[in-house]
Amino acid sequence: MNRIAMLALGAAICGPLALTGSIAAQAKDPAPYQAPRNAFGQPDLGEYWSNASLTPETRPASYGAQAVYTPEQVAQMENAVAKEAVEGNKPTDPHAPPPTKGGDKPPPGTRPEFAAAGGNVGGYNYGWLDPGSRVMRVNGEPRTSIINTPTGRAPPFKAGVSLGGGGRGGYGGLGSFDNPENRSLGERCILGFGRNAGPPMLANGFYNNDYQIVQSRDTIAIDVEMVHDVRLIKLNGTHRTDGIRPWMGDSIGHWEGNTLVVETTNIPQAQAYHGSWKNLTVTERFTRVGKDRLLYQFTISDPSMWDTAWGGEYEFAPLKGIIYEYACHEGNYALEDMLSGARAEEAKAAADKAAAAAVTPAKPVPHAAVATPATKG
Repeated sequence: MNRIAMLALGAAICGPLALTGSIAAQAKDPAPYQAPRNAFGQPDLGEYWSNASLTPETRPASYGAQAVYTPEQVAQMENAVAKEAVEGNKPTDPHAPPPTKGGDKPPPGTRPEFAAAGGNVGGYNYGWLDPGSRVMRVNGEPRTSIINTPTGRAPPFKAGVSLGGGGRGGYGGLGSFDNPENRSLGERCILGFGRNAGPPMLANGFYNNDYQIVQSRDTIAIDVEMVHDVRLIKLNGTHRTDGIRPWMGDSIGHWEGNTLVVETTNIPQAQAYHGSWKNLTVTERFTRVGKDRLLYQFTISDPSMWDTAWGGEYEFAPLKGIIYEYACHEGNYALEDMLSGARAEEAKAAADKAAAAAVTPAKPVPHAAVATPATKG
């Protein structure tokens, strides 16, 4: 074999090997995704997004330190939801009588959150629900929780911390029917019944977990479908100092390379997160890491409640549609009915008390107090 033939043979053997090694290296460490730029030169986040998923905010205790689901666990969860959707989407007979057994109780196997939504009366079929059908993934990893601490849960409070007041956003006032202001923000159509608007922005587990991001030179607007809220983020501004706490806090943003960083303070007590609000700072990071992927990360900082900062992360997915107005007040007869029902109960209790007092016999006069005539000796 002459020298030219040997060189050709060597190239035929070594060339593909070298090429294969190069491809393997690229697959292992691909170049970071570069988001397209908008007219202002910013990374373009403008899109319709959804954060609905099967992954809970807090990791169930049964998973311990397991941060990522196994393929078998993912298949079991996602297949169960697919079956649930098929069952829930079956036609509902509008003339069917109410259930005679179990009353309002949902059928066996119903998710606890769906049961809490009203059982057979509330979310009576799947057409009213859109909780997500896939486990949430970050960089391809199917996560067991949104919170990414080692336990997947909020860390313990500092010694001596008391939660005297302040609840989880939108849930305050569920036990009082004295007046509308005592009811939750969701019932009053002020904010969603979860933390959709945030911060942090979290899915509610039921429906309308949808968003549109609109960018301008000095402001980012996030249109939150639940409950038709628009969250405004001022770019390169300063926090307000007038003591006013807007419903979604006071958000200031800036760009760090491809990432939008948003710091929010002045969060109101009604939007407390895990009991924190007065000294709470939430820092969010929005990074478009793929054509159909928007990485969302948040950090919770409150030195009066926790020794160290903590947080979570997830990826938004494309919405495959657009956002429509969430018509909350229209037909919102539940709030009026609850308050009028409470007034009716109070009136009945007062009437019953008055009636009971009217039929109560007069107390007899004690015998010793009755005067007796004097006798002659």
